[in-house]
Amino acid sequence: MNAVSYLDKVNCPNDIKTMTIEELNCLSDEIRQGILNRANTLSGHLGPDLGFVEPTLALHYVFNSPVDKFILDVSHQCYAHKMITQRKSGFIDNPINSAISGYSNDDESVHDFFKIGHTSTSISLALGVTKARDLKNEKYNVIAVIGDGSLSGGEALEGLNNASVLKGNFIIVLNDNEMSIAPTNGGLYRALKELRQTNGMSQNNMFKAMGFDYYYLNEGNDIEKLIETFKKVKDTAKPTVVHIHTLKGKGYKPAQDDKESYHFVLNGFLDTNSDNNSAPQENFETYNSITVDYLLKKKEKDNSLIVVSPATPGVSGFDPSFREKMGDNYIDVDIAEQHAVGYVSGLAKNGAKPVLAVLSSFVQRAYDQLSQDLALNNSPATILVYWGAITSADMTHLNIFDIPLISNIPNIVYLSPVNKEEYLQMLDWSIEQNKHPVVIRVPFGGLISTGIKDNTDYSILNKYKMTHKGQKIALIGAGNFYYLASSIKDEIQKQLGIDATLINPVYLSGVDEKMLEDLKSEHNMVLTFEDGCIEGGFGEKITRFYGNCDMKVINYGAKKEFTDRVSLSELYQRYHLTPELVIEDIKKII
Repeated sequence: MNAVSYLDKVNCPNDIKTMTIEELNCLSDEIRQGILNRANTLSGHLGPDLGFVEPTLALHYVFNSPVDKFILDVSHQCYAHKMITQRKSGFIDNPINSAISGYSNDDESVHDFFKIGHTSTSISLALGVTKARDLKNEKYNVIAVIGDGSLSGGEALEGLNNASVLKGNFIIVLNDNEMSIAPTNGGLYRALKELRQTNGMSQNNMFKAMGFDYYYLNEGNDIEKLIETFKKVKDTAKPTVVHIHTLKGKGYKPAQDDKESYHFVLNGFLDTNSDNNSAPQENFETYNSITVDYLLKKKEKDNSLIVVSPATPGVSGFDPSFREKMGDNYIDVDIAEQHAVGYVSGLAKNGAKPVLAVLSSFVQRAYDQLSQDLALNNSPATILVYWGAITSADMTHLNIFDIPLISNIPNIVYLSPVNKEEYLQMLDWSIEQNKHPVVIRVPFGGLISTGIKDNTDYSILNKYKMTHKGQKIALIGAGNFYYLASSIKDEIQKQLGIDATLINPVYLSGVDEKMLEDLKSEHNMVLTFEDGCIEGGFGEKITRFYGNCDMKVINYGAKKEFTDRVSLSELYQRYHLTPELVIEDIKKII
């Protein structure tokens, strides 16, 4: 990283309060160097953070953190905030040696009030902080920062409704960069566009209509004007919205030109000497590519197919080309997982064939809709859950809880394919059937293909596949962990001389009672493996089945805990998810 003469002088927010506007602008440039350095070293959210540097400095210049509380929605704009609150080590020099996370974290600093990594939460959280302040007769400012993309989330709108009638100080900074991850859709965003085009003077102002004081600043990256605006609302006695128009990706031209691709970048993106952050074209299949190919072909034959994404199209490979080809048969409902589930339930109920693609970590935001809107009504929608796996992710983006959450809701069929052929057969069956809501856990990792078409009839529910019949020990490996179970089977044969049975359970939501019953005759031990949380998960269903007999059952998977950037190798050791550790467990028992 280049010299940081201004940033070197900043060790706390008070250090910027005596800087001139020119010095603050120079500091902004150095902070952007730090943002680029961290993202290039560790991966991270680039575009949103680059666009919120000047507003961050202006907020800290005018307000008095940590007495005044800043609550940053989703944390996609927290990097500049961290750099001036004693955490610049995580951005300059060698960030890889820093323990600083990429999200708000109250364990790191008194300047962070919450751990935040999911979207649309800041207004509700800040409103609770505000009410507690008032109950204690304390005096300070509470500022909720939220992006325009996050504003479409149901919790954000619920928070706005509640906040508008508050009697006292409450400030919402709306960071409007005209984007979510992908381009935004819907009437809310048309209303924001009208406010931008009229310099905040449009009569169609939802914030004023709800009772907020309202300020608009078109030059949302102008430090001097930001400081003037924030001074006007400091210590306000009523709920106030400050709507600022910022540039996503500011200061790094590729991110300004391609705002979607540079929302989040992988480490090393600066080292490619590329003009953009697009992934190189490879001549190999992925689960994303076969999904896209399948859906495009399906749509050509059946116009009732519709694909839905809640603002995360990149997760499933739904790039601009795919979206253009799908036309009206694709919709991004913006950040609104709850609405997305209700929406596809309505589509399915009225004869359409919806496919909703959602990240494991985000599907949990829609639990009630999965239960009430979808399952209770038995709407035959298809939901694809991506990235379900034990990973080294931060604590706000764990993908291990979808199996306990979804597999225990009545009527939902939760499928877990182990290869390309199973996945495509399940997808085709799910879209064409009309009896059940079906969720498919898309395999995580590299694509595995047998080269043999799968002709399984998945309408025969809860019928497991015994891929190798042995004795004494049965290994049931679900989804991603089927191949782990297979490697353990080989190790059992090698070390213990036991020819173990291997089973692909296929269904995470039910048990094959006949197969499990038949195992009793020649087996005395069953081991289950699932790439997720075992408490309430798939394996415990097997344990319950054998609860009143002598069969020994051991469940392998993740413990119920929030891990934070723990390496996968360390987690696999902790959870005994290696052939060596499983063999040790077996030896202790037998």
